[in-house]
Amino acid sequence: MRQCVFLSCPHAVSFSCVRNRGFILHLSNMTGESQGKRASVFPSKKKTEKKSDTQDPVKNFEKWKKKYTKTKVRVKHEKKRNKKPDWQIERDNIKRLVDKYSEINVKDAVKFSDFPLSKKTLKGLLEMQYRQPTEIQRQTVGFALQGKDVLGAAKTGSGKTLAFLIPVLECLYRQQWMAEDGLGALIISPTRELAYQTFEVLRKVGKNHEFSAGLIIGGKDLQHESERIHRTNIIICTPGRLLQHMDETSTFHASNLQILVLDEADRILDMGFADTMNAIVENLPKTRQTLLFSATQTKSVKDLARLSLKDPEYVWVHEKAKFSTPATLEQNYVVCELQQKVNMLFSFMKSHLQKKVIVFFACCKEVQYLFRVFCRLRPGLPILALHGKQQQMKRMEVYNDFIRKKAAVLFATDIAARGLDFPAVNWVLQFDCPEDANTYIHRVGRTARQIFAMAARAVARGAQVRNARRHGIAESRNLERLRPLADGGLSPECFLRSAFRD
Repeated sequence: MRQCVFLSCPHAVSFSCVRNRGFILHLSNMTGESQGKRASVFPSKKKTEKKSDTQDPVKNFEKWKKKYTKTKVRVKHEKKRNKKPDWQIERDNIKRLVDKYSEINVKDAVKFSDFPLSKKTLKGLLEMQYRQPTEIQRQTVGFALQGKDVLGAAKTGSGKTLAFLIPVLECLYRQQWMAEDGLGALIISPTRELAYQTFEVLRKVGKNHEFSAGLIIGGKDLQHESERIHRTNIIICTPGRLLQHMDETSTFHASNLQILVLDEADRILDMGFADTMNAIVENLPKTRQTLLFSATQTKSVKDLARLSLKDPEYVWVHEKAKFSTPATLEQNYVVCELQQKVNMLFSFMKSHLQKKVIVFFACCKEVQYLFRVFCRLRPGLPILALHGKQQQMKRMEVYNDFIRKKAAVLFATDIAARGLDFPAVNWVLQFDCPEDANTYIHRVGRTARQIFAMAARAVARGAQVRNARRHGIAESRNLERLRPLADGGLSPECFLRSAFRD
């Protein structure tokens, strides 16, 4: 049997495939083309080891880490390339919030997070430990987010300040307001102290937003305010100072105003700012949102309609309540001789050395005189005075000092009766009888725990009590009379009761 094998012939397979297929195939696999096919089917040991090293971090961690890092960087670049710009993400978030406004149900809103609020506002509320809204906040925020005008009234201390600050922040956030846009929100307060307090709350709750805010009140440099007012987005002010800037500051413009807030609106009118408010409203654009708040409301609606409320939503939180004072408030009064009033006040202070007390007087001169007298008497706790004849910086210093102290006595006129939030006040003493029930309500609103009223004179004792009853003060909530001793002090039973209540 012949076997023809041509090792040098490239067609060896064709010639010998019939006689000895297996042997010739074995030889022909030595050609370059077949070697390539065989290498692809049977990978070499060296390449297999290399591939397994990059996939197994145990055998070669450095190679595996290098490959993993490259993959991670590539994925990161792809995500960054496909990511939307920040302004577009912000606009999409705003659109989602606005779409939810029509679905707001105030009855289901138990927490602030139940409202469609921006993350920046919610973060500020949580940082200030505000989680659950009060009744006035729950109802007002729902209407205000939908762009409606609101006329709100609630008991003092119910949280009206936060009820309008949240809509102010959300209104400007929806518009993506910037410093170049100018004035977007205007908040008018009756007194400097209330404006300062509102500004402090805004600074804490809205610190995560990029809006600029300013406090425009009397007693400060007008030129300093004029240089910065044109780039201020939110202005908190008093009526007189605002009108002065409207008349004298050429860079002040309110043509872009989005929302107007009137805090303690009835007080603004009672203080004689009716003409001032008329002039201010005439200089404001008609297409705006208006929120009006107060602890008490006048019977006439003409003054409120004059403030250009358009189809407002009425929020009367305690409309069915019999009394305008908080339910936790306990009230007492003492009838005494005129010459014994100072003695009784001193004995009360000596028996409450670890308490925080506010004493209201009728006028500035009375505050100044008794402040000097009690500083000489040294009752054993710090005494502060707050009245309208003080310089603005001094008033702010007294306000902050009383807030920081755990035990102190503040002698004040009605300048401290409206809207100011003094934390942990144990007692409010009314050395002189208030003029009307509204003043009484605002005075006792500085505390929600107890009220001690001294309102009597020997010659007009019966007249003052009858006057209090006529205004509904003495019968407001079981107002109880305490009997003084012959020496001018309170009876031991009264001290025992006050110590027990505290």
